Amino acid sequence: MELLCGERVSPVSAGAAAAAGRAGPDPVLLRRRVLDNLLRTEERYAVSANYFGSVQHELTPHMRRLVAEWMLEVCEDQNSQEEVFPLAMSYLDRFLSVCAVSKTQLQLLGTACLLLASKLREPGAAGLPADLLVFYTANSITLNDLYSWELLVLSKLKWDVAGVTAHDFLPLLLTRLPLGALVDQDMVTRHAQTFISLAARDYGFTLYSPSTLAAGCVAAALRGLGLDGHLPRLTELTRVDADCLHTCLDQVELMVQATIAAAAPNEQRPPWTPPQDKPPASAATPTDVRDVHF
Repeated sequence: MELLCGERVSPVSAGAAAAAGRAGPDPVLLRRRVLDNLLRTEERYAVSANYFGSVQHELTPHMRRLVAEWMLEVCEDQNSQEEVFPLAMSYLDRFLSVCAVSKTQLQLLGTACLLLASKLREPGAAGLPADLLVFYTANSITLNDLYSWELLVLSKLKWDVAGVTAHDFLPLLLTRLPLGALVDQDMVTRHAQTFISLAARDYGFTLYSPSTLAAGCVAAALRGLGLDGHLPRLTELTRVDADCLHTCLDQVELMVQATIAAAAPNEQRPPWTPPQDKPPASAATPTDVRDVHF
């Protein structure tokens, strides 16, 4: 019997892998049992309440937001998948809820979380390279630092990195809403994804489960397009308290309004991008936590 495999696999460059994208939607993954499994599993990745008061003694929510905004900007600049940033923030919050760090280590932690989330959620070889992430920190960390903290994060998370985020619930919720053929579901999805990413920057939204945040962002996206938010149906699907969902929706809408108001004076300013040849003398990151005096 001949067991030798004669299949030939040609090497694929990182650019070709990125162009190939991801697999198409699978109807099996939209079944009700998948939603039920996610609802049961999400509690395992919940963040302990107020780790700033119980675990972290040097950090503040403002420091977390600074690092979160830097992480989001890196993901946007590299056109990362929408799921990468929220998953990286989930890693960061789970780590901070069990292990105290100093303020000089926070950006290093965020970089390690980005590296892990990119490996898990980017297709093929399109993940964020470690040396590129070091460059985005203006070389304030080393590759050895990053690799060591990658292992540290994995150990503290007990190698359970397939976390549930609000992004995972979006297709499962949207396919069960009576939106009709006249609604552009892709636009609703894009708006909801943006709201989830914006919410991930704010520590206050960690109090909500991923399913609650997903439902609140879907309702906010629908209402922002002048449509019915379908709150009763979303409450039924996620089994969340109606008052809790209303509170989450109100917070999401206030966050979006504040973000639009803050961005209005800077509409003409070009987006920040790092230089392509070499790091500048000053930090390439907009908020280098290691150089900020809190």
